Amino acid sequence: MAKILLTGGTVLSSSGASSADVLLEGETIAALGERGYFASIASTCDRVIDATGKYVMPGGVDVHTHMELPFGGTAASDTFETGTIAAAFGGTTSIVDFAVQRTGEDVRDGLAAWHAKADGNCAVDYGFHQIIGGVDDAALEAMAYLSEHEGVTSFKLFMAYPGVFYSDDGQILRAMQTASGLGATIMMHAENGPAIDVLVAQALARGETDPKYHSLTRPVELEEEATHRAIMLAKVAKAPLYIVHVSAKEAVAAVASARDMGANVFGETCPQYLYLSLEEHLAKAGFEGAAYVCSTPLRSRKEGHHDALWQALRTNDLSIVSTDHCPFCMKDQKELGLGNFSKIPNGIGSVEHRMDLLYQGVVTGEISLARWVELACTTPARMFGLYPRKGVLAPGSDADVVIYDPKGTTDISVKTHHMNMDHSAYEGIHVDGRVDTVLSRGRVVIENNTFTGSVGHGTYLKRGLSQYLL
Repeated sequence: MAKILLTGGTVLSSSGASSADVLLEGETIAALGERGYFASIASTCDRVIDATGKYVMPGGVDVHTHMELPFGGTAASDTFETGTIAAAFGGTTSIVDFAVQRTGEDVRDGLAAWHAKADGNCAVDYGFHQIIGGVDDAALEAMAYLSEHEGVTSFKLFMAYPGVFYSDDGQILRAMQTASGLGATIMMHAENGPAIDVLVAQALARGETDPKYHSLTRPVELEEEATHRAIMLAKVAKAPLYIVHVSAKEAVAAVASARDMGANVFGETCPQYLYLSLEEHLAKAGFEGAAYVCSTPLRSRKEGHHDALWQALRTNDLSIVSTDHCPFCMKDQKELGLGNFSKIPNGIGSVEHRMDLLYQGVVTGEISLARWVELACTTPARMFGLYPRKGVLAPGSDADVVIYDPKGTTDISVKTHHMNMDHSAYEGIHVDGRVDTVLSRGRVVIENNTFTGSVGHGTYLKRGLSQYLL
């Protein structure tokens, strides 16, 4: 059993920072002690890593990724292999991806298909949520089986994409009632899909085909309305509700109002909504804006959405930052939407950059160091039944550790990223910090900007129920 000592660093947690050394034995954390506490056993360790001047923190937990997701006649360009290696480079040591069931398909077959994609191909640990795209009696029975036997305790529904994933209010209510009885969590894509489809058809009829119309036909009102409707349905069903990829300040207000009333309602946002905008990116000339097509869409910076999201992260009206990592290359993939924005595959690749982009928020004073850890590591683990195995540096927890250098720098570019993409939505963004060393279950997987792990090291995470509910 390998023994590794991390010494000299500043240990970060969701409650603050401390000067401490960390002892790892095998795949778990053995102990934490005051600086120098383990000096007498250092010579017996297989390795001593000097973290002087650096932060030592839990590995990141990204609870919203879509590796190999079929979408719009193509599939997300990152495999579980390439995507989890990129995640490791960015300091993320656990992901929770989405197994898919569409209308007419069997839920258990959908989960089995995602196991087949991921098994033996992941560089870091992984779990699954289950998308329920066809709510019927069989699907509701499968929810109970997955929750009780498969460690899948969260289920995603869609108010958008009629004909693919869409569920009507009656179906949503039934699924929420089932989740309530199980103690499981409902995740919701909250946009009014039928209304969006009308606006899209009208825009195309007017000859409005450029990528910017992806956002203009998905206005904030249709995110706000759907968010409020989901909250009301969850209230009737008495089910925990997690709103994914919140992009509009009006949707934030709906989540905040529900939370102020004591509801188990939670919101997530993503780096693209904190850094990218309709005016600066989606509305770029020609077809360049296609790189920034995602759903929910990028919003207008001048309307105050970005500032509102950062504020909500400070106040915990938004509880988690995930990525909704769903990458597509421009060539042959995004280009499917040339001349018709509605055919552009929806998604942005971010799994490698989440930890860095959030840290830049620490540098600029948007959030604290402790809140960085809380948003990216601890709360995701608690929200989705992985704590304290993940999300914290504590005896008995998995030895998933990131050494982060605040004196380093990161310049994001397609030339240096490790995601399987031919462009970067964050091209040219500078970060005043750098992932230095990453350990996954006690194994060094990133060092000297090199992947030192192995594909297949990542293991499947059977999750428990949410540990973050009121």
